[in-house]
Amino acid sequence: MSQDNAQKTQTPFERVSPQEFGYNTKQVDQFLARARATFNGTGDDAAAVTSHLVRRTAFEPQKGGYDAREVDTALDRLEDVFAQRERDALIEAEGEDAWLQQIGRLSAILRGRLHRAPGERFRRPTRRGVPSYNVEDVDELCDELIDYFEHDTPLSVDAVRRVMFREAKGQEGYEESQVDAFLDRVVELMASID
Repeated sequence: MSQDNAQKTQTPFERVSPQEFGYNTKQVDQFLARARATFNGTGDDAAAVTSHLVRRTAFEPQKGGYDAREVDTALDRLEDVFAQRERDALIEAEGEDAWLQQIGRLSAILRGRLHRAPGERFRRPTRRGVPSYNVEDVDELCDELIDYFEHDTPLSVDAVRRVMFREAKGQEGYEESQVDAFLDRVVELMASID
């Protein structure tokens, strides 16, 4: 077997070329081992992996590292698995009503922001010239989310995870960190109900 074939069978993801940046292989492998231990019930409770942790995990760039798209796709599936398990554990421990109440509270918070007037759904950056998200792009997604939550219009959680907004500058756009935090909660809700 050639070295290339040996490497492919020993690594969970394809690697990018040595001149390109991918994800740090050691960090990815360590995180996946930790997730596997949590899933199998053999991990340390202090290092337990949750769907929220999967969503917030980032890896450093590395030349010749793992292909980012492949890793991101695997993390999306992993997040869905952990969200399902968390939902099932809550239902088993406290009953379906407790889960429905949790979903209802989160949905009410999110819908409160979604129903703000277009152009006023998120705060504007306080510093001039900093990158921000295009207001029309974000508001368009917010309208799609209203349709999803209130009119059962199909929308994939992956579409929300992968959404890209055009860049704006300063107060011409919405503050990126606030929009990102909001979308994290949207993904959390969608992953737990889909």
